[in-house]
Amino acid sequence: MTIILFLAILAVLVFVHELGHFVAAKAFGIRVDEFAIGFPPKIFGWQKGETKYSLNLIPFGGYVKIFGENPDEESMNGADSARSFVNAKKWKQAVVLLAGIFMNLVFAWILISISFNIGLTSSITDEYRNEAKNVSVMILSVQEKSPAEKAGIKSGDHILSIKSGDVFQVSPNVEFIQKTIAESKDKIIIEYKRNSATGTVEVVSQNGVVEGKKAIGISMGMVGTVEFGFFRSFYEGAKLMFIETKSITIGLYSFITGIFMAEEGLFSQVAGPIGIANMVGEARNVGLSYLLGFVAMISINLAMLNLVPFPALDGGRVLFVAIEAIIRRRIKPIIANWVNGIGFLLLIVLMIVVTFKDVLRLIK
Repeated sequence: MTIILFLAILAVLVFVHELGHFVAAKAFGIRVDEFAIGFPPKIFGWQKGETKYSLNLIPFGGYVKIFGENPDEESMNGADSARSFVNAKKWKQAVVLLAGIFMNLVFAWILISISFNIGLTSSITDEYRNEAKNVSVMILSVQEKSPAEKAGIKSGDHILSIKSGDVFQVSPNVEFIQKTIAESKDKIIIEYKRNSATGTVEVVSQNGVVEGKKAIGISMGMVGTVEFGFFRSFYEGAKLMFIETKSITIGLYSFITGIFMAEEGLFSQVAGPIGIANMVGEARNVGLSYLLGFVAMISINLAMLNLVPFPALDGGRVLFVAIEAIIRRRIKPIIANWVNGIGFLLLIVLMIVVTFKDVLRLIK
């Protein structure tokens, strides 16, 4: 179920991104030859007007084939060259290239706003702490093969009470739980709430789960439900979208500079398709509003990643357009196509490396 949900989310995010390119190109009268979700082989497709629509088998991506985006003789000088991307004004080219990024940010805003309207599960340590209701400690993640996982504790569980020996507390805070786990000399009894049901588990803390203290392999946070009316939801959604966009941009900048500085353990901070699928499963356990917020974060990440001025990404193509505008002549098509092709291959290699790291984390 988690894999199906992840693939559905990926398909929606790709659709939204490519829809931005598609709508902008159509609005400027630029010919669009194909709109595809996924990469070939093709599952099925249909033709409407001049555009072919395709659903392909490999779900990790998608594309809009815009006439003249990869320049050749036909698009530059052929019979339909007036409707070619390469012959469009530079500002129109930039708008078409940036439209996918814009759509991902708008989509993130809408998802966050919906989450606020139905009640977003949010940390009470952030700016919404005074708005939060039903505050409790929630399990944010459960470490693979840890005592907590073996006991049946799941992400999204709310801790109602904890007992170990003579120590007992109802509605404990994070610090009390951590102290109880670290100092326990007996089994730990945790009462939890999962959705509308309650339950109890017994678990024993161990050394070696985390460094320097006994642990059971969970991360926790004080959370509550933040809910706003319809109009305020969209206002607060816009605020949070900009805050998260800034945070993600800073993180992405740190990652890119870390690559050039060859920082050790850099890729351990990055998740590929397998890692993201696992996080989708954890977000689903927390609830719908949390899942929508998580998808919004992925959408913002996708937008900011595409803005990086790297060949094959939208930002790299915008950089080419800017260079052509400055030098007032077109970069030779063979050079542009080769550079973008090499950039695409490097991105594939990066994805393979990150996915390999994901697999290693799972089997450890």
